[in-house]
Amino acid sequence: MDSGTIERALRDLADNHGCVLHPNAPALWVIHPFSMAPTAFAVQRDDRIWWGNCAWCSLGIAALLGGQGVAIHTTIGGEGEPVTVHVDRHRVREDLVVHFPIPMARAWDNVIFTCSTMLVFKDEPSVDAWSDRHALPRGDAQPIQTVYEFARSWYGRHLDPGWRKWTISEAREMFRTFGFGGPIWDLPMTDRNF
Repeated sequence: MDSGTIERALRDLADNHGCVLHPNAPALWVIHPFSMAPTAFAVQRDDRIWWGNCAWCSLGIAALLGGQGVAIHTTIGGEGEPVTVHVDRHRVREDLVVHFPIPMARAWDNVIFTCSTMLVFKDEPSVDAWSDRHALPRGDAQPIQTVYEFARSWYGRHLDPGWRKWTISEAREMFRTFGFGGPIWDLPMTDRNF
């Protein structure tokens, strides 16, 4: 296959939100849930490490790894206090929350920014303080175990040969199934891919 064909295929995949390309080159930057560049989330099992784009993606990687013996190294609110999230038998040991400040309907306006703000916190008051301190929206905070189960479903078929993106109506139904409601989770009434 020639390089022009590969580039067109990558651009088509990016247009369908199947990947994110570098802004100035037809090179892979993100293949959700994986990042091809270092991030604030290092997902480790044994001696292997993968970069996750955000808390949601990193929990998805943990699920794709079988939900056993996985450690996610990150910081609370992206501000330097280290935390390791352990996943064993599809259970997250730590009692944390994941904050989703950007409405899902706007997530792909700048998906790198969206992912960079989906962080782990000790509790909801720390989300409030962080949002005030950084003048960023106070979105929806969900228990980390709930987000793990959501990520496990969301990314669960990413290893399937017949993988395809969720449609917006499928994404809307999945949000509802996990109890994700309110303005952060509202999606337009179309049936394109999310």
